[in-house]
Amino acid sequence: MEKEPLIRKVRQYIEKNQLLPPFQGKIIVGLSGGADSVVLLYILQRLNYECLAAHCNFHLRGEESLRDEKHAACFAQSLHVPFFKQSFDTQLIAKERRVSVEMAARDLRYEWFEQLRREQNAEAIAVAHHRDDCIETLLLNLIRGTGIRGLTGIKARNGSLIRPLLELSKQEILAFAGEKKLPYVTDSSNLQDEYTRNKIRLSVLPLLKSLNPSIDTTLLTVMNNLNEVSAIYEHHIHEAIDKVFDREKGTIDLVSLKNLPSPEAVLFELLKEYGFGSETIQDIVLAMHKQSGKEFHALQYCLVTDRNRFLLIPRKQNDSFSVLEIGKRDLQLEIVDEHFKISKDKHIACFDADKLQFPLKIRKWQTGDKFMPFGMNHFQKLSDYFSTHKFSKPEKEAVRLLCSGNDILWIIGHRTDQRYRIMEDTRTAAVIHAADIKF
Repeated sequence: MEKEPLIRKVRQYIEKNQLLPPFQGKIIVGLSGGADSVVLLYILQRLNYECLAAHCNFHLRGEESLRDEKHAACFAQSLHVPFFKQSFDTQLIAKERRVSVEMAARDLRYEWFEQLRREQNAEAIAVAHHRDDCIETLLLNLIRGTGIRGLTGIKARNGSLIRPLLELSKQEILAFAGEKKLPYVTDSSNLQDEYTRNKIRLSVLPLLKSLNPSIDTTLLTVMNNLNEVSAIYEHHIHEAIDKVFDREKGTIDLVSLKNLPSPEAVLFELLKEYGFGSETIQDIVLAMHKQSGKEFHALQYCLVTDRNRFLLIPRKQNDSFSVLEIGKRDLQLEIVDEHFKISKDKHIACFDADKLQFPLKIRKWQTGDKFMPFGMNHFQKLSDYFSTHKFSKPEKEAVRLLCSGNDILWIIGHRTDQRYRIMEDTRTAAVIHAADIKF
């Protein structure tokens, strides 16, 4: 064993990060049939772990998807590893949940892996993310916008999910597969410039390497440094929050807050835990220096400026539902943190909660109103939308709009706005039920 450097490197990484107890317990191993997952299963078995191979067929690439499934089954059989498979109609589920196909596949994969882990009483779920994936994630987060946590790379452990290959490069994995004559398949979609991550892999990284041939090493060093910085940041942020925030009374002392090196960072970290989005927090920061009485709303809390303090007040709620009163009408909002499924019911809509500005409002439509219909990337006047969808005059008069600030979120019962849709990085969903609204 010690004569094989790459296997030793993985074992040392597992031990260093305490990912698994030595040679104990079952491990669910995600096996796509590609080089990364094939090498992962082979190494874990060589390290004497009891492995169970799990394969997802998302039926997105026709015959190629069936080829991958057969190959994964044959490879598991060659290692005498139990093989489990699950098929999904991914495109249909993505449409039902109103998310991208990529996000639907990711969620379905991890939901089933966790279900299988519980059924098999397994110790952990091992997936084959490697060093190159870490670098791509860093660049992806930079492009989308992120805080310091988004710059620290992929974690070795996330609950029951472990990533034993994070110290290996793709080149090392391919070389090992070749050396051991391990059969693997290639996903043709990884060679297409179709998804954002693939664009980074195929276009952005080659450009960066032309500027700095050692960009991989440079970015990994940056991530390692930021991990250390993040630990220091977290420590001091928690100290600062304890200094300015009285949790029992729900008060934030503005005098103490303003004397801190970065009041904005402290407010952001404090208030995001109470459901306030980044845009709202930016407005709250500005309100530190203005008159009392201004209010800011999240799904479950209201923040009020009161002289030299902020008051954080829980909003009226009932279990997982809160009721947002608008005149004599009620809207029900369900707060969902993860694994949310989006209903096909036309009277239920789902939005990225962090993007919403509360309180939400309902109003009639007006001439000149426009929104960005779900699935489109440009604005459309409501009058044109009504014409295209053949609304009668009574139907147009009956239309009501749900608005966030000045933006139209939803033509209630018809179409939502693309800008507020659920994304791959959405943390909290606002599921709005409007079936019983009377106008």
